[in-house]
Amino acid sequence: MKFYYILFSLFFLLTSCDKNQINTILVDNENALKEAITNAKPGDEIVLKEGTYTNIEIQFFGEGSKENPIILKAETPGKVFIEGKSNLRIGGKYLILKDLYFRNGYTPTKYVIRFKIDDDKIAFHSKVTNCVIEEFTQLDRDDSDHWIEFWGQHNELSNNYIAGKSNFGPTIMVMLKGNEHINNHHQIISNHFGPRPRKGGPHGETIQIGDSGTSMTPSYTKVENNFFERCNGEVEIISSKSNYNNFKNNVFFESEGSLVLRHGNYNTINGNVFIGNDNSKFIGGIRVINTGHWITNNYFYKLKGTEFRAPIAVMNGIPKSPLNRYNQVTDVVVAHNSWIECPTPWFLSVGSNISKSNVLPATEIRSARPERTLFANNLIYNSTISEYPIYNYDTVDGISFKNNISNNKNKSEVSSAGILKQDISVSKISENLYATTSNNSNVYQGFDFDKIKTDLFGASRISKNNIGAIVNPVSKGTILIDKTKYGTTWFSSEKEKRDPKIHNVFSANELSQAFKNAISGDIISLQSTDISISETVTINKEITITSANKNRKAIINFTSPITAFSMQPKGKLHLQNLILNGNGNQNAFTTLDKKMSKAYNLFIKDSEIQNFKSVLEVSKGSFADTIMVSNSLIKNCVKGINLNKETNDGGDYNAEFVLITNTTFDSVSGSVLDYYRGGYDESTIGGNLVFKNNKVTNSGKSSSESILIKNRGIVNVDLESNTFSNNPVKIIAILWGEKDQKPVDNFIQNSGIIEVVQNLKLKLMY
Repeated sequence: MKFYYILFSLFFLLTSCDKNQINTILVDNENALKEAITNAKPGDEIVLKEGTYTNIEIQFFGEGSKENPIILKAETPGKVFIEGKSNLRIGGKYLILKDLYFRNGYTPTKYVIRFKIDDDKIAFHSKVTNCVIEEFTQLDRDDSDHWIEFWGQHNELSNNYIAGKSNFGPTIMVMLKGNEHINNHHQIISNHFGPRPRKGGPHGETIQIGDSGTSMTPSYTKVENNFFERCNGEVEIISSKSNYNNFKNNVFFESEGSLVLRHGNYNTINGNVFIGNDNSKFIGGIRVINTGHWITNNYFYKLKGTEFRAPIAVMNGIPKSPLNRYNQVTDVVVAHNSWIECPTPWFLSVGSNISKSNVLPATEIRSARPERTLFANNLIYNSTISEYPIYNYDTVDGISFKNNISNNKNKSEVSSAGILKQDISVSKISENLYATTSNNSNVYQGFDFDKIKTDLFGASRISKNNIGAIVNPVSKGTILIDKTKYGTTWFSSEKEKRDPKIHNVFSANELSQAFKNAISGDIISLQSTDISISETVTINKEITITSANKNRKAIINFTSPITAFSMQPKGKLHLQNLILNGNGNQNAFTTLDKKMSKAYNLFIKDSEIQNFKSVLEVSKGSFADTIMVSNSLIKNCVKGINLNKETNDGGDYNAEFVLITNTTFDSVSGSVLDYYRGGYDESTIGGNLVFKNNKVTNSGKSSSESILIKNRGIVNVDLESNTFSNNPVKIIAILWGEKDQKPVDNFIQNSGIIEVVQNLKLKLMY
């Protein structure tokens, strides 16, 4: 019997091993890959050999099983590169894609990875994991695509690094069109969403779940344990446009936007962390629209945003709103959250715009105030005096406040016994993490509050409880950000730092060679004080050009026919202590007409620009993150700085920050600045202009509309301490009163007026 028992056991083990044996197929070209996919069976593992696969469109389909999925992976994680015009579609069941690196290219379609091949081959129970998509962005900023498109049900995006999308469209899009795609229970978990650069217009979300047309549809998408690092595409980092989604334990680090419940109802936001800084006023938290949301156990630190980017913004709605506008906030619970070093954390009735009835149709007036909404057991702590925790844009009569604690008085217009001042002691646990030193267990017990069973870190609230997101004691060594929890096992986004190389230049030929040889970050030092150059200089990396002699500016004389400098994607030019001299026929700086896929930057300091047709001419679709001119002189130019080509009035604009200080404009025939944003859009920062401590003389005589500084539609404008003398114009600038724009301490002599318009009429975009 013992013998038969042993024999039976060996037979069982052998058959079990055979049943689960992995069939590995190694492929090294597109045809072999197609054949392997066509013949794949449950348990097969298709392995792409190390190398670069260019202009490849992969259709990964098959019928795996839960126990034996079909896997498509790299031979070595991170050593299989997908480049050029490439994409990948997934269709079938229990498929896993892993370890690929998408770079140096863009999709020829509307997606990079899609969980659907066609309407007959939709993905279910499939996964994309441990991959990287980095700067796989369209050549033109206006071209739209999604990097990941979810269809089907029960699909997963996990442990990926995704960064650098700069064109139109959300990075991740969850589609809800059709019964196969609703109630989908997709999972977006443990990913590292690296920087998404500022787009300079709408449609720059990192994640969008549904759209206006499907916004009342149940999705049940889970977004959990992800790291959003400087996702600055637009005001909505996440745009939830469907029902029953769950946002849990995500970290939003210095991201200029918010987690937005844009459409849809009954979403849960629990245990998330929002970290800002002292430098940006655009970093937000959560924005609330619609019905039935629960917002609990979230931690907000150093958020300085306002209105749509407030630490928490509860909006007014439009009565009988259509699907694509703003529904009234009702039956929302905001409980057990902590706002630390957020001077004014609560913005209520945001978007109230009754005063705009003269420039907006009645169907756009947001007059429906929040109702049956509860703020309870929340903590507000500021180490400096901050006595206005609430900013309200309308009467707040539908929001109840219960047992919220602040260490400062409440002098806001909204007063309530449910906002209490108490002496609170907090201690620093780790970087950016502060908690009260003792528990305040006198918490409000509202309906269903017994379901808030844990705190931010998962500690039980049953035996002991506390105001705010954290229950004491906090475990030793607790931190807010552990980057090892997010992204791939093989890729690091940290770039090696190098010291810049200095290229000493004595002649035009050496200067031309230096531009070609320099690596991004290098410095070109002009040893000669006078150099002539007949070619256009291409700027597609970070370069600094400066005079070797700080006491004597070097002159570069340009005779190039179109432009002195061609500003191209990722170009970052620093000019210091120079004189640029044109011949009157070319521009000083010009962007490419097309294919401006990424932002450029321009910094001019202690320099002179003279005798050019235009200082800067841009194209539609081009975008500068920052243009800075300081302590400089611009003279004898036909036109000044022109950032005015986004005229389709879709909310786009050509530069995010335009900072001009301590600079003289003399004899510029046209407008010294034309900076334009059209369209009634609130999804972006809206542009930033600082025009301060400048002198403008003898300029604007040929300006269309007789305006010296054109800044139409730009949201943030600082016009301060400038001198305007002998400029033959009617208007210096038109400021937007609604956006709190006003002239400060400007001296005007023979130069027209500065006009303030309270409500600026703009084209509706929807």
